[in-house]
Amino acid sequence: MAAGGATGSRSTRVGYWLRHAAVVLAALAVVGGLIVASGIVPIKASAGHWPITRWFLSFAMARSVSTYSLPVRTPALDDPALVLKGAGHYDFGCRPCHGSPGQRPPTIALAMTPSPPYLPPAVAGWDPEELFYIVKHGVKFTAMPAWPSLRRDDEVWAMVAFLRTLPRLDATGYRRLVSGDETVGAEVARVPGLPRPRHVPGAVRTSCGPCHGVDGHGRGLGAFPRLAGQRPAYLLGSLEAYARGERHSGIMAPIAAGLGADEMRELSGYYAGLPATAAHTVSRPDRAARDLGETIAQRGVPGRRVPACAACHGPGAAPRNPMYPQLAGQYAEYLALQLRLFKDDRRGGTPYAHIMRMVAARLTPEHIAAVAAYYASLPPATEPPPLESRAAQ
Repeated sequence: MAAGGATGSRSTRVGYWLRHAAVVLAALAVVGGLIVASGIVPIKASAGHWPITRWFLSFAMARSVSTYSLPVRTPALDDPALVLKGAGHYDFGCRPCHGSPGQRPPTIALAMTPSPPYLPPAVAGWDPEELFYIVKHGVKFTAMPAWPSLRRDDEVWAMVAFLRTLPRLDATGYRRLVSGDETVGAEVARVPGLPRPRHVPGAVRTSCGPCHGVDGHGRGLGAFPRLAGQRPAYLLGSLEAYARGERHSGIMAPIAAGLGADEMRELSGYYAGLPATAAHTVSRPDRAARDLGETIAQRGVPGRRVPACAACHGPGAAPRNPMYPQLAGQYAEYLALQLRLFKDDRRGGTPYAHIMRMVAARLTPEHIAAVAAYYASLPPATEPPPLESRAAQ
């Protein structure tokens, strides 16, 4: 009887304190609501955060990133092409707030609350998995946005690869990575030995050239596609798809969205009119892989219901839809990436992209590598097929 009475007494005391705690919390919530509703809580960035608020937000961010990045698995990040791809977007999308070697964060960015950190010394405090999570998802209560396309983890990893390189760069090394030239304001990248274009549109110099080059050959490492000699209808359709968000890319979508219709047409015509030369594959494939790629391109894979690539993309003089890109001479690394993105339904594209989604879904990794190696080994097409010629008239 005594034991039962003691148990009942403890239960009564616990219930008493729980009720009182609920009343106190409810009262605090009411008081907090009234304070906020009164409008006296300052939200001005000029005041900064209280030290306790700054500590709490930093601590909460660090713990959250550490927890949510646990399942992330880091790929190899030492590929120079991956670093190059990240450098191009950093200069366009990140430098205006975070600065770069030789250029500290601008005054306007420093007036934010919290102010964006100068990244060269800051990135060393984060693991690659944590950097991936921050770059992909952004950070609440700051000006750090999420990656514009959450389907493109490959682009996020390119940014992480560059960020891991950033602390070792000086101003000269940074400019060389971003534009291929160590001089600020110099003409952006060209592949040595190619003729210099006579007229370079302004948008090429400011938006396209740092990655694709003023000569349209993509800096020569396979990080960016070769655009020189590509079909103008395909280039224009791709820019429009990027701008609409129908072709997924956190790198290209913001750039394309900032272009007007006339600029898109000018850029498409400019790159289509440049002389096309063989880009060659960066990773040299063996003969067997190239031969398998040729078989798939010319005959398809009947057992997997894969049609012949050449029917839409050449080589050959058969009439083809001008919205289908020419693949001959394109970088193998770029072609393989696009096929993997189609296979995983992460690419999007023009209104014809659904065709490639169905085809790529039936390709094995071996097929993808072989087809990419075959097309990279071909000389670029120099004459547009008859259908494209008629469409342009």
